[in-house]
Amino acid sequence: MEHFDVLIIGAGISGIGAAVHLQKRSPERTYAILEGRDSIGGTWDLFRYPGIRSDSDMYTLGYAFKPWEEAKAIADGPSILRYVKDTAKEHGVEEAVRFRHQAKAAAWSSAEARWTVQAERGDAKEPVSFTCNFLFVCGGYYSYAAGYTPDFPGIETFRGRVVHPQNWTEDIDYAGKRVVVIGSGATAVTLVPEMAKTAAHVTMLQRSPTYVVARPSEDAQANWLRRHFPATVAYALARWKRVLLQMYFFNLCRRKPAKAKGLILGGVRAYLGPDYDVDRHFTPRYNPWEQRLCLVPDADLFLALRGKKASVVTDQIERFTEKGIRLKSGEELEADLVVTATGLNLEVLAGLRLSVDGAPVDPAKTFNYKGLMYSGVPNLASSFGYTNASWTLKCDLTCEYVCRLLNHMRKNGYVQCTPRLEDPAMQAAPWVDFSSGYVQRTLHKFPKQGAKAPWRMPQNYARDILTLRYGRIDDGTLEFAGRRA
Repeated sequence: MEHFDVLIIGAGISGIGAAVHLQKRSPERTYAILEGRDSIGGTWDLFRYPGIRSDSDMYTLGYAFKPWEEAKAIADGPSILRYVKDTAKEHGVEEAVRFRHQAKAAAWSSAEARWTVQAERGDAKEPVSFTCNFLFVCGGYYSYAAGYTPDFPGIETFRGRVVHPQNWTEDIDYAGKRVVVIGSGATAVTLVPEMAKTAAHVTMLQRSPTYVVARPSEDAQANWLRRHFPATVAYALARWKRVLLQMYFFNLCRRKPAKAKGLILGGVRAYLGPDYDVDRHFTPRYNPWEQRLCLVPDADLFLALRGKKASVVTDQIERFTEKGIRLKSGEELEADLVVTATGLNLEVLAGLRLSVDGAPVDPAKTFNYKGLMYSGVPNLASSFGYTNASWTLKCDLTCEYVCRLLNHMRKNGYVQCTPRLEDPAMQAAPWVDFSSGYVQRTLHKFPKQGAKAPWRMPQNYARDILTLRYGRIDDGTLEFAGRRA
């Protein structure tokens, strides 16, 4: 059985970043990465649907240690995948990845101060085991097995093809065909303008609207900085500009939601004109940032709507028919292809079954510690990004903290660290404050957060810098054990 100081779960953008941080900040630690699939990249290798791209700019979605040097700030999926793979290659991380190793369970032994991780290898699902002193889960937040598709009545009678974007394959042909995309989130607003380029027509069918914001795909200021300054300096300046703008707008949405709503809808009306029914199709029932905003680069969705290559229908599905979808209003949308951009199946800690000293761990009964560890669970951290900003901003800080923690333990001779919640009256709050359907369906399975630090996640990059980069490791909440405990 192989043993490592640190075992990383997942070789996506978080896992590759974690490996590089370990090499830079804790170089004496041995590590390996267990990756269930046969390639690096995670989300950016899994999703292959038309137009796949990020809805965050690459100056904040990119790693803090590797400047993004391409012209487009809102990058397409293949470019992001290349960036992640280039990072892995540059730092020699590829050699540490065990491909087609699906981690299934992890058991902690306090007597041995180590995790035993059980995995399945290859198509035969051969059982293999590893041990490690510290487990770092970087497997994202959703199941790779399949996306979420509701049980639509009559779907079996539809003569066309139905596909979820997570399961997109190269043989799907939509050129010259009538397409209905069900959904109004980031995936839907990406698919519609891209498919509209060659489809006969694309209809975005939504039960309710989402806030949609148009931004240029290129950041002119960032590109100017890159031409006049060293890459690292230009990248840092562009990154902080984006961070501050994100924080400003999020705070505006929370403190003055009516003003933020007016700004967003004013932008939509400017693109679609006075005759378009913005109130019906682009005005949600909730305030901005109660769900994630959708970004459309270069206003591509609005341009497709103006050009009549696409349309939006706001209604509810009664049932599928042979020809398409019948709505509760009585209208029938005829289609050759239906794309169900209806969300993801969220998954806690990459689906790992955890136990501590023989006792099963129910993540829902734990409290989150600083956004990365869990009450009563020793020597384990997970990488989970922001809901109101780019994913990698938080993941970079998480990796820095984990390295600081590992270094602190080695310096002081500790072999175990466990977050302990000593306040039995601590009020529990949901893992994230988000009203999106795909989140609410599974939120009861996730750990809780508390009413105050360090059990509360502030969703604030600046505050997390102070806490995770500069805050005390031995803060009175982490319980250490070892030779000098």
